[in-house]
Amino acid sequence: MALALNSIELPVRLLPDMPMTDEEFLLFCAANEPLRFERDTNGEIIVMSPVWTEGAGRESDVGTELAIWARSDGRGRYYGPNAGFKLPDNSVRAADAHWVSWARWNALAPEQRAEFARICPDFVIEVRSESDRLRPLQEKMNMWIANGAELAWLIDPIDKAVTVYRPGAQPEHHSNPTSVQGTGPIAGFELVLARVWG
Repeated sequence: MALALNSIELPVRLLPDMPMTDEEFLLFCAANEPLRFERDTNGEIIVMSPVWTEGAGRESDVGTELAIWARSDGRGRYYGPNAGFKLPDNSVRAADAHWVSWARWNALAPEQRAEFARICPDFVIEVRSESDRLRPLQEKMNMWIANGAELAWLIDPIDKAVTVYRPGAQPEHHSNPTSVQGTGPIAGFELVLARVWG
């Protein structure tokens, strides 16, 4: 998240004197609710504000659709925006919606599943809210792909657009689509966008 002051982007980031362990980071997050946090590859803490109400409703709608599909499809599991994943670059990140295949999830030991799971989701969705700047979200989508996501969608209700990210390919930008279709790990998932556009 970034704060805007006269159209100047001011990222809110904290760099502890000593890098936090995963356990310390989790305690820090719990002590500072309702804010959400991520930790970048250098141990810097990224502060994320609560989403404005309309944006939160859109995120919820998108997550609900993915969760319903995942349960029906049975090949993997949906995780919501509070799930933190420890990525190969050693950052701890969260998206608005995640999907991980059961085959990859079950390969983790039980103790690995009980913490910030050291796995990159197969598929992620970020939904732009009114308080989000577009460029940091685009950078975050590239970060997901660089860490192993097979597919990532950036849904932008403000501009009524969806950008699809895949490894080894340029992002595909779609203006005002009526729906977006899953491919690869989430083949068969379709997100109808009428409710998201509002």
